Amino acid sequence: MHPDLINLEKTFQPSTLTKIDDPLLAAFSIELWMKRDDLLHPIISGNKWRKLKYCLNHALTLNADTIISMGGMYSNHLHALAYTGHILGLKTQGFIRGQQPSVLTPTLIDIQNWGMKLSFISRSEYRTLRQYKAPQALPNIKPNEYWLPEGGAQVFALKGVAELVNEIDIAYDTLCVPCGTGTTLAGIINAAPSQVNLLGFAALKNAGFLETDVKELIARPGNHWDIKLNYHLGGFAKTTADLLSFISNFENKTGIILEPVYTGKMMYGLYDLIKKHTFKPDQRLIAIHTGGLQGNRGFIV
Repeated sequence: MHPDLINLEKTFQPSTLTKIDDPLLAAFSIELWMKRDDLLHPIISGNKWRKLKYCLNHALTLNADTIISMGGMYSNHLHALAYTGHILGLKTQGFIRGQQPSVLTPTLIDIQNWGMKLSFISRSEYRTLRQYKAPQALPNIKPNEYWLPEGGAQVFALKGVAELVNEIDIAYDTLCVPCGTGTTLAGIINAAPSQVNLLGFAALKNAGFLETDVKELIARPGNHWDIKLNYHLGGFAKTTADLLSFISNFENKTGIILEPVYTGKMMYGLYDLIKKHTFKPDQRLIAIHTGGLQGNRGFIV
């Protein structure tokens, strides 16, 4: 591991396991825990760091001094990348989906202040960028530049996600994670004990393609895994009054802050599945909080 990354990680806080005490869970004889990756760091939190860690290590090994990636106007990935690049002294560039707004979002203001060069592109151009996966695959990329796909969806990211799984020191039946690109789910499939069920919750609409993307990333097919496609609640970053009410009530009960794009939708869906008796009594479930709370600035929650 590159010394700069080791030093950065030394500033992180532990990602603890928190038991969710809720009478509803007790009524269904379900034990629910949350893996608090949101506590790792105030900015590089959750799966953003898990996925970046070994990708950046690979980039530094290749002596790259510029990291290029892509994301939306509230992208947690670009937010974490820009900050990390700022701390490590790396140049960063971001392709932003959509026309440049007259007023930048708080996320874009942050990443611009941390030195990321912003390029706004059309949605069709953005879709084209998704085909480039390898670090040098981007057309016209220079030898000192490193291409990081959307959300950090790269094979090196899986190693960082595996470390998350290895930190869990209690037995469990099901491990749950929100899905954007499916990279985090692929990482936990590779690392989780073979008897554990793995459950992803798609954050976007029409996400059937995630199953193919995950299969391309996983190293072994042994675990039973599934992606729930019906808890996007209208589409990526879309919300409903029920979702926002659930997030507010969950925080009041537990003191844990959620966001409505990823972890909020996962927990909403997980509670719905519990109420539908999807899980056998006396099972222990662990839900991964993937951080990204900076995204709450785009919502009233």
